[in-house]
Amino acid sequence: MFTGIIEEIGKIKKIETRGPSARITVSAKNVLSDVHLGDSIAVNGICLTVTSFGNDYFTADIMNETIKRTSFHNMRIGTNVNLERAMQVDSRFGGHIVSGHIDGTGLIKSIEKQGNATWYKINPPAQLLSYIVEKGSIAIDGTSLTVAYVDRESFKVSIIPHTSEVTILSSKRPGDKVNLEVDIIGKYVEKLLGGRI
Repeated sequence: MFTGIIEEIGKIKKIETRGPSARITVSAKNVLSDVHLGDSIAVNGICLTVTSFGNDYFTADIMNETIKRTSFHNMRIGTNVNLERAMQVDSRFGGHIVSGHIDGTGLIKSIEKQGNATWYKINPPAQLLSYIVEKGSIAIDGTSLTVAYVDRESFKVSIIPHTSEVTILSSKRPGDKVNLEVDIIGKYVEKLLGGRI
């Protein structure tokens, strides 16, 4: 479980494809301070298991299901990625509940500056729109954000300069794909209601 508060920006050092699967090596520093084999680290919002690590890197295996559902296929050696360790029970909960299980990818339609804010308009898959509500939470590449606007085909988030500085959102451009994880509470409510929302 994660909070969507990004701890650092890492970099893809190596990608090894293994048939339909892959193994990545990610350079990092902060998230390695207390790392152990088997720990979970979210990479652009994707919950991955640490399979090995050193002073400045960790490796993780990526299964075909993850490759199909995420923007992993856009990653290249040198790509910057958002990193977050799993949530600790005794720390502040600054974002929202993020599982690290990506629901789909969205396409950035536009990016606009407005004073100190930057607005991102994103088209998600149609099946995710019912879970995206104004003033609700969404994780974009693992970053916990508040939805500021929703219509029948898109939603918008507005980010402050700090978020631009400490995440990879500032490097995104219109046409880029991003990983999306909708608020898990909406999915549970739908299940409990038998899909009647």
